Parts: sequence; structure tokens; C-alpha cells
Amino acid sequence: MKKRLLVGSIVIVAALAAFAVFGRAIWYPLYLRVAGVRSIADVVARYGPAARGRLKPHFDRAGVAWPPKRIAVLVFKQEKRLALWADDGKQWRFVRDYPVLAASGHAGPKLREGDYQVPEGVYRLEWLNPNSSYHLSMKVNYPNEFDRSMAVRDRRTKLGGDIFIHGKAVSIGCVALGDPAIEELFTLVAETGHGRVKVIIAPNDLRTGGAVLHEDAPRWVAQLYGTVAAALKDFPVWMESRSTMDVRGGAKAKVMRY
Repeated sequence: MKKRLLVGSIVIVAALAAFAVFGRAIWYPLYLRVAGVRSIADVVARYGPAARGRLKPHFDRAGVAWPPKRIAVLVFKQEKRLALWADDGKQWRFVRDYPVLAASGHAGPKLREGDYQVPEGVYRLEWLNPNSSYHLSMKVNYPNEFDRSMAVRDRRTKLGGDIFIHGKAVSIGCVALGDPAIEELFTLVAETGHGRVKVIIAPNDLRTGGAVLHEDAPRWVAQLYGTVAAALKDFPVWMESRSTMDVRGGAKAKVMRY
């Protein structure tokens, strides 16, 4: 009897833990009804000072004023990496990168609702969500014009949507960066303006080699990857691969090398 109770308790705890993580889209909206919704200003006031303090030194090293004139977010699915670039008014400059903690699916564009694919292409941000089920989030404008035109060609409907860059480490078709990273990007985008953000999502870093092709890739994927590769030319890979040195307390320390 005691063994059965123990096993039952373990199963219940495991189920509750899984629901807490993977069922946030269900229970978090209910929580907000009790706790109250937040505005973008509320979020920036709460997380902004610390997020800005972590991110601004990267801007200083890149030689870009805060907030920048424009932002570019490059997402590489195979490398599980997001690179942040900023425009100083003269050229794009690399600021820093973040590991992608979760992104479902495989190489290849998103084709339909429920395929768990992270879309691929050149996008923009539509809005910021301070009440995301995944801490904070930024809405990507999938499907864009290219996605819709290819769907018409293929006679596909129900393309899906609700694609976000968000916090936490769980994803179903979105890009999860964890909470500290999304706090930095949310603050930056809020102070720069979401309309000044370009989002490029690629199957892999097309600047360093050919595209990773999945066996189920549509016939028009070469056209898509040509567009993505052309957009990536504004962001030289050597600027990301060089070593950035920082001086702290009179000693030189390697800050990042990718």
C-alpha cells in the first residue's frame, strides 16, 4: 500500500510539474485575471534597469548608441543561435548573440498550422506582449507576403500563426531564449521601436555554407533561401567571429568568441 501511495504521489508531482512547464498557455491567462495584466511600460520599469545594465556594455563595445536607429535579429536554427545587430546610423554592427534554448521542428519553412515548424524567411516584429505565457514575447509577422504567395501556389490553407520570440525554455514553433535574454531584447525593442526591427530566420548560417535541406522541403525552398542569403549579406560573419576584448581591473579578459 505504501509503495502504491509513493508511486502515485510521484506520478502526480511529475504531472503537475509537466503541466506547469508545458501548460503555461492554459493556466497563465487565468493567473493574469487574478494578478492583473501588465503594460509594456510596466515591464520596462520592472526589468529594464537590470536588462539595460547587462546589454548596454555590449553596445558600448560595438560603438553603437542606445537606443540604436534599427535592430536586426538573426536566428540560425541548426546552430541554435540568435545574433543581435544594431545600426549606428552608418552601418550594421554586431552587438552580441544568445543561445536558442528551444525551437521545435527541423530545417525548412513553416507550411501549415500544427506542423511545429519555426518559420524561415525575412520578417518584422508586429508587437510586444508583456503578458506572454512565456514571460515576455515579441510577435513575428508570419505568415508574410512570401509565405502567403507560396501557400496559394501549393493550394495550402490554414498556415498557422502566433509565432513569437519569447522567454522560458519551451517552444512549439517559436524561438525560446530564456527569461534574462528576452528581458534584454524586450527592453531594447521597446525603447527602439518594434517597427525598426528586422528578423531573419535561416535553417543554418547561410553566410558560411550551403543550406541544410530537409527531405520534405518544398520545391520553392531554393528561392526562399536565396532571399534569406541576400538579406544576410548586410551582416558580415567576420564581425561575429572576431574576439572581443574587455579590460576589467587592469587585466584583459576574452568576453566572447563564437
